[in-house]
Amino acid sequence: MDEATRTRIEAAAFRRLVQHLMQDRPEVQNIDMMNLAGFCRNCLSRWYQEAAAVEGVTLDKAAAREIVYGMPYDEWTAKHQREASAEQLKAFETAFAENVGRKD
Repeated sequence: MDEATRTRIEAAAFRRLVQHLMQDRPEVQNIDMMNLAGFCRNCLSRWYQEAAAVEGVTLDKAAAREIVYGMPYDEWTAKHQREASAEQLKAFETAFAENVGRKD
C-alpha cells in the first residue's frame, strides 16, 4: 500500500471514530472513556491540535474541541455531560495514577 492511500484510509477511519464515539454516542461520558480506554474526547482534540501544529497549522483548543465534539464544547457539555459519580471518580483516580508518565 502506498503512503497516500494509507493516509486516506487512516483519515477515513479517524473521521468514523470521531463520528461514532464522539458524536453519535454522547451518552458515553468522558470519564468513562478515560477509565476504560485511557483517553477521551478532550484527549483526541488535544492530539488533533498537536498534529495540526506539527503541520504548521495554528488551531486553538476551542477549535480543536469543536472539530471532535461536532459543536462548541460548552454547548456539548450543557447538553450531554453529567456529574461524575463517586465510583467514576475513584476509578478515574486509579486510571490516572496508572497512566501518569505514559506518552500518549
